[in-house]
Amino acid sequence: MPAATCRFLLASLIIALLAGMVFTPGLPGEFLFDDVPNITANQAVHLTQLSAEALANVLTSLQLSGTTRSLPTLSFALDYWRAGGPDPMTFKITNIVLHALTACVLAWFFRSLLLVAGVSVTRVRWPALALALAWAAHPLQVSAVLYVVQRLQTMGTLFLILALWAYLLARQAQIEGRSGRTGLLLTLLLWIVAMGCKEDSALLPAYTLALELTLLRFAAADTRLADRLRRGYLLATLFAVAAYVLVIIPHFWQGQAYWGRDYTAGERLLTQGRVLCMYLWQILIPLPGHMPFYYDWLQPSRSLLHPWTTLPAIALVLALLGIAWRLRVRWPLFALGVLLFFSAHIITSNVIGLELAFEHRNHFALVGAVLAVGSLLGHIGSRLQIRSAVQAIGCAALIVALASATLMRAHTWNSTLSIARIATEHAPGSGRAWTQLCASYFSAGGGAVQNNPRLDEAIESCIAGSAAVPQSLNSPTLLVVLKSLRGDATPQDWNHLQQRLETAPMTRDNARIFMILTFHARKGVKLDKQELLETFEVLARRGALGAFNTASIGYFVMNDLSEPELALPYFFEAIEANPPNDPFPQQLGAELRAKGRPDLAEKVERLGFARSRIGDASSTGINAGPR
Repeated sequence: MPAATCRFLLASLIIALLAGMVFTPGLPGEFLFDDVPNITANQAVHLTQLSAEALANVLTSLQLSGTTRSLPTLSFALDYWRAGGPDPMTFKITNIVLHALTACVLAWFFRSLLLVAGVSVTRVRWPALALALAWAAHPLQVSAVLYVVQRLQTMGTLFLILALWAYLLARQAQIEGRSGRTGLLLTLLLWIVAMGCKEDSALLPAYTLALELTLLRFAAADTRLADRLRRGYLLATLFAVAAYVLVIIPHFWQGQAYWGRDYTAGERLLTQGRVLCMYLWQILIPLPGHMPFYYDWLQPSRSLLHPWTTLPAIALVLALLGIAWRLRVRWPLFALGVLLFFSAHIITSNVIGLELAFEHRNHFALVGAVLAVGSLLGHIGSRLQIRSAVQAIGCAALIVALASATLMRAHTWNSTLSIARIATEHAPGSGRAWTQLCASYFSAGGGAVQNNPRLDEAIESCIAGSAAVPQSLNSPTLLVVLKSLRGDATPQDWNHLQQRLETAPMTRDNARIFMILTFHARKGVKLDKQELLETFEVLARRGALGAFNTASIGYFVMNDLSEPELALPYFFEAIEANPPNDPFPQQLGAELRAKGRPDLAEKVERLGFARSRIGDASSTGINAGPR
């Protein structure tokens, strides 16, 4: 191995070590938000013995996060087995190691990019290392690395960068007159692995197209291969556009709001201009106050001028894309960075009914942003004829500032309570942040126990959150629970919750309040039975639960409240919401008979039979009703 390569390998390993160290203040931390359903409450990843059969069960089990994310799911199971349980530090250390490894690989990818762009071998080392460290040490990465479940994203990024690096080396070989087939085959294999981490890895062809439009220019020593590349990418682009217009838009577009959201597909598209500009602001001005982690406070754009920032934000995004297109030959690295950043958001900033914003969506996109900013600073330095030593000092100062901000932000991630405190400070309109603050105080005091020493602090947080976010139901729900535990819940507290329930938008967060009530009731909190039933009635009337959750309320009313007759309407609603031939009515009927209620079982089975007849009629093309 040449001496220069050895030195770069050593330097890239040092970069990886530094990249990992800046996140260690976030240890040990706790599991947070989506970590609970995907890890701590997910029996499928609770691996207790290391065997081929157990690992196969993990890979084939149905996962809440999706069936295509098998590799991160397997890693969760292995962490559970290594720690002997759900230990947050074990899981977070794995995340940090993966991020550090990605930084090392990224340094080599940037090195190859710079060499293709014409930077000499003697000068390529430090820019590549600086770009990789700037990406790895950026404070926007904290939530992607220390939020355990986002290993789905970070692991996908690792294999995407490996795939891009393999593609770049393969195309270099073709430009030099060699076949490059091995590199292209490796690219395909790495892409498949990346797809086994997260679905947005499907965007690899968009990233390779960005490489071709800027640095590679569809070049090849064999002119016939060059022509095939141009035609192939053109056809692939036309196919992608046709699939988007004819398949994706018709499937996801709807005039009314998405289920569990308070915005339509059109409103979501309008909002994404503001979201992308917010991401760019967070990247360029990475102050901790700009990154509250929770973004449920973000209001969707209802039109181009509501809010007024919608139109300017969309104009800025289009202007950046236009500038990148114009400069793709003169400033290929800058153009590539811009195209990579926006390409990385094609899925999450589109018509699919996802949440409006999440920081982890920038884990790969930040590669493009860092490349664009680094290239722009390099051009400015050259134009102003700033000495190399001064440029190096300025670059080092920027990286130190980034790392310092990351260390500070990572420190807040050593507990959910500190995360919630910062989040409520920087995003006081976030219902999730206030709910987390209340729940964190409650948990820090021991949970549902008598004389919880932090119960009063938790209740005060619920009161503050309820007042700060009038459209949120979680804070007033927790307030009822905690005051019931303390023994001073009043009818006015329940009335306040029920009145808000009548008018609040039934988002997915708000629809979860029945889980808060039933969970704590089963933990021993003595909630008023009649008030519970009235709250469930209002919730069911709002029609935002779905079949599974409605049936869950029915089971709670039947088993925990010992009111099988009052549970029947919830079961009926769940049966109506299920497919016609669903076996649920027969299963429920058997449970009711076992409880000594054949009369209720007969009603349930009668409705199930009627639904089955509807299904049979549909399957044979018969419609007994009026046309």
